[in-house]
Amino acid sequence: MFNKKTVEDMDVKGKKVLVRVDFNVPIKDGKVGDDTRIRAALPTIEYLLNKGAAVILCSHLGRPKGGPDPKYSLKPVGEYLSDLMKKPVAFADDCVGTSAEAAAKVLKPGEILLLENTRFHPEEEKNDLDLAKKMASLADVFINDAFGTAHRAHSSTEGVARFLPAAAGFLLEKEIKYLGQAVAEPKRPFVAILGGSKISDKIGVIKNLLTKADVILIGGGMANTFFKAQGYPVADSLVEDEALDTAKELLANGGSKLRLPVDVTIADKFDAEAAFKVMDMAPIPDGWRILDIGPKTVEAYAKALKGAGTVVWNGPMGVFEFPNFAKGTYAVAKAVADSGAVSIIGGGDSVAAIQESGLADKITHISTGGGASLEMLEGLVLPGLAALQDK
Repeated sequence: MFNKKTVEDMDVKGKKVLVRVDFNVPIKDGKVGDDTRIRAALPTIEYLLNKGAAVILCSHLGRPKGGPDPKYSLKPVGEYLSDLMKKPVAFADDCVGTSAEAAAKVLKPGEILLLENTRFHPEEEKNDLDLAKKMASLADVFINDAFGTAHRAHSSTEGVARFLPAAAGFLLEKEIKYLGQAVAEPKRPFVAILGGSKISDKIGVIKNLLTKADVILIGGGMANTFFKAQGYPVADSLVEDEALDTAKELLANGGSKLRLPVDVTIADKFDAEAAFKVMDMAPIPDGWRILDIGPKTVEAYAKALKGAGTVVWNGPMGVFEFPNFAKGTYAVAKAVADSGAVSIIGGGDSVAAIQESGLADKITHISTGGGASLEMLEGLVLPGLAALQDK
């Protein structure tokens, strides 16, 4: 399955190693919120330090507009990482140029340097090779451990790999093995759960999984578009009218494999405090909208998950931010945890649901990349992975 060189295939002793990590974490008032992605990078960083490498970390953070913006500085991440690892982390206020070059030059084996946000250079997202070459000049070896951006061909993910010996870090390897395996050689029955608001984001995924999975369970706002395609009036529910023809086609091709909610929780407005009620799936009353799956659907989905060999889940079952409409998502999280299957969860909200429900330790693999995990499930080639050296 995994035919790329990994960090263990590289001789790094006494060398400077540039590691692309995914430190795109929430920062509020200069403090790191969720540190999942930082912790996920630690095994690769610690391995390199133990092998006598000098480690230079680079990452993007957020979407700065066209240049440096203090709001998107990685400096707080460097401070957090230093506390986490109980060792100093040097910081360069740019990812290329004199400050980065000077900081990289004095870096010794066993030491860590974090470069400033790669997206402070607009060329980064254009995969500008001049920018990539400058980043590459700081090091002797490149390790990509940023699964969350492996589906993007950027200077710091794909470009750098053209100028240095390049391999995968432990996190990237683990993600590809789990997600790749799930699609290529799943333990059966293979059940996929797809939620979230839009079908358009997941058309390729549904098409690919219809050829691979035994059952696909649909929830979230995307179910409404399927309902409307079946001819149900859905009142004020979120619907992608431009995707109705696609929904009809998927329903026709999916047959009994594609399963929709049988009951729903509806609300009189889009609000955490809205009045709500449960109804079997039928025309939705005017002025109401679907905001979650109902208890009969939870029961049906839990039954489909019982005894599954592999479960892949991406996207919540309802408006998960409002407690009254998070019940379906939490119940599905519990069913996945109890299924005994090899379970793989990707996408921010489904991951948040598992973590908040206290069931994370019962899940085989929690993916750190939303878009990248979707592209893997769609069967697409990830540029950040393709650029690495083959074994």
